[in-house]
Amino acid sequence: MQRKNERFVERLPLVLRRPWQAYFLTTALCLIALAVRSIAEIAMPLGYPFVSFFPAVILSSFLFGVRPGIYAGLFCGLLSWYFFIPPRMAFAFNPGVALALGFYGVVVAVDIALIHFMQRANFNLGVERERSRILAENRELLFHELQHRVSNNLQVVAAMLSLQRRHVDHDMARRALDDASARLALVGRISRALYNPSGEGQNIRAFLATLTADVMEASGRDDIAITVEAPEDLILEPDIAVPLALIVTEAVNNAIEHGLPHRGGSIQVGLDRSGEGIVLRVIDDGKGISSDFDISGSQSLGLRISNALAAQLSGRFSLQPAAQGGAIARLDLPARI
Repeated sequence: MQRKNERFVERLPLVLRRPWQAYFLTTALCLIALAVRSIAEIAMPLGYPFVSFFPAVILSSFLFGVRPGIYAGLFCGLLSWYFFIPPRMAFAFNPGVALALGFYGVVVAVDIALIHFMQRANFNLGVERERSRILAENRELLFHELQHRVSNNLQVVAAMLSLQRRHVDHDMARRALDDASARLALVGRISRALYNPSGEGQNIRAFLATLTADVMEASGRDDIAITVEAPEDLILEPDIAVPLALIVTEAVNNAIEHGLPHRGGSIQVGLDRSGEGIVLRVIDDGKGISSDFDISGSQSLGLRISNALAAQLSGRFSLQPAAQGGAIARLDLPARI
């Protein structure tokens, strides 16, 4: 309802199909004001000849513009002068009449001028609002196109690395190319999934559920159950969600490849929010790691990437054995995140 009222006000003054229609309706408003003043004559004290004519002038100016407003001011002035200023039924002129008509003219002129300036300002505001809407649509279109091209380029680079792998004989080099290709393709998919031209954050629970399902599908494993737990209303900005998603992907892949390489099991991805910040845990029930495992001395590329991403977020990444077997990959992020 409020938006409809705003749209109506933005169209004022009304532009009718024929100019005479505005003057016809203005005349009708003036005659209605005359009828109201005549009916109220019985209850009103002496004087107040213009009391019902001011609304007619204001409505005419508000609805139809300056010229019909000026016409209403002149017509209503003549009606009030002829019918309600003594001696009635005559256009008598004396200093008292001149003073009354002068005050009436000043009030009417101020009303019409204020309405005119208000409508001009409102018209300019409507123009700027429409211009802003068009710019916002163009920004969204350009952002969408940019996001689309960046994601496509990442996919193309990933495909080129996969093609290059066919010409490499060294097993370690082939695995490195496979890892690089997979990570580039993942970044492209994450960027596309996180696309939001308004700049709003991502509901991390829904996003992580989709992400982990994609990782499990890419691994080709159907004997591992994966669950995601996170607050329903937790929203993270894209510059935080992308590194977080990469860390989750590395942790889940690590659990699949090293914790559960030859048997089924379960992986739990949990995200908790507290006053101290955000804690991410990826827990598996695989073969686990030794109690003296030092992540800083690990040669795993995935762990080094996770460490670097955690540092980028001013957080800390760790990998430790679980109490009931398996391993826990943990990311601690500060409260400012």
